[in-house]
Amino acid sequence: MRFKVWSLMGSVMLAGCVLPPKETPHPRQLANDNVGLTGVAAQPAADGWWDSFQDPQLDRLIRLGRRDSPTLAQANARVREALAQAQSAQAGLLPKANLDASALYQRAPENYVIPPPLAGHSFWMGQAGASLSWDLDFWGRQADAVHRAQDLTQSARLDVDDARLMLAGAITQAYIDLYREYALVDIAERSEAQRQNIVNITRRRVAAGLDTQLELRQAEGQLPQARVARAQAQAAADLAVHQLAALTGQGADAYASIQRPVLSVEAALPVPTTLPINLLARRPDVLSARMAVEAADAQRLAAKAAFYPDVSLRALAGFGAFGMNNLVQGSARGYGAGPFISLPLFDGGRLRAEYRGSEAQLDATIQGYNDTVLRAVQQTADQITRLDALARERLDQQQTLEANEAAYRLAEERYQAGLASYLSVLNAETQVLTARQSMVDILTGQATSRVTLLLAVGGSFDPRASGGLADALQPETPETSSESLTRINP
Repeated sequence: MRFKVWSLMGSVMLAGCVLPPKETPHPRQLANDNVGLTGVAAQPAADGWWDSFQDPQLDRLIRLGRRDSPTLAQANARVREALAQAQSAQAGLLPKANLDASALYQRAPENYVIPPPLAGHSFWMGQAGASLSWDLDFWGRQADAVHRAQDLTQSARLDVDDARLMLAGAITQAYIDLYREYALVDIAERSEAQRQNIVNITRRRVAAGLDTQLELRQAEGQLPQARVARAQAQAAADLAVHQLAALTGQGADAYASIQRPVLSVEAALPVPTTLPINLLARRPDVLSARMAVEAADAQRLAAKAAFYPDVSLRALAGFGAFGMNNLVQGSARGYGAGPFISLPLFDGGRLRAEYRGSEAQLDATIQGYNDTVLRAVQQTADQITRLDALARERLDQQQTLEANEAAYRLAEERYQAGLASYLSVLNAETQVLTARQSMVDILTGQATSRVTLLLAVGGSFDPRASGGLADALQPETPETSSESLTRINP
């Protein structure tokens, strides 16, 4: 008898299924061989890599930012939200039990289903009982919902890792910018002092009859310009302080506590010289995008399972009676149990629309992953190229600076001796000022690029500490299969 019942149920389920649309081909996920990753594998930098700059204030600011940054707090809040959603999805796989009780005082109509003597009279109707339901999840829809929630949780965790990495990098780069602005302030002050010295020399030359008031007015006219340049450089340094305070989650009360950097701008960081072969498994943003693809695929599978019947077991037991006194009698008890089947026969195309939407979402997520991969490769390659170019520029600029400073000293000496005009001194000073500024730009540019390159290859992020992602997310990403992507259980 039981065999006949289950056979009948199976036949009904197969006959009642609304078949899903045919699955369309999905885009290919980019892998190492698609983006030219062939270099030596990069290793994670030590947490606290910024200590290489040998500036305690920088370490204090980064640790302050990791504690108080609103951006990092938002990322952590998203992890908690994703965890709650994962727990909610996991609860769908477990049996559900409810205990219900009610008491209703009512008057029954005289001509209704309730027989005399209750008909036409008022009475209490009481109910109390327990119910149990369990979705058997034959087609894996709820399991796919759980996998989706778990993948999104892992993605959110990786976003936190990425936010921590980017925050440390942003504070370090802003700190290097502050170092640069103070260096430019020094150059502006030095230029102002040089122009004041030229004014003094010109006055002596006018007194000696070697120059006229024209040369004196020209020299004096350059001095206010030097003061303006110094004020602009100091204002830029103040703005850099404001940016640092904002990055660390502090307000205007923290401005005075941020002092001039004393960092070693030429600090060596563990950066690669070629595109590392494990780049795609070293960046938390790439891994987060990969987990988003896994979540989108789980959502597609859940939408596909919705075409098939829902099968659940239900049971109930309790008491019900007219009149509260009758509720406690043995004759008021009742119970029941059995399977419950829900067949999607006609839904106006809703299931097909949701499935097509999930496929479109999967395709968009794959393309988003590919875009993240391409940007990761470009950022890394850009910084490697930039560091190579800056190294060559530095050698040439050093020679230019030394030559311009020697030319300025010679022009100043010749002008003081009456062998050169004021115009030659002014030209020499302009060239040496430009050379000094360019040298500062190159030195700080090298430091910034080293930090950017370190971030581009994952910095201190270690995939081995992120739920086994280093083993699960191999650089060689296979093409999406016709049924499911390779699932990763966090």
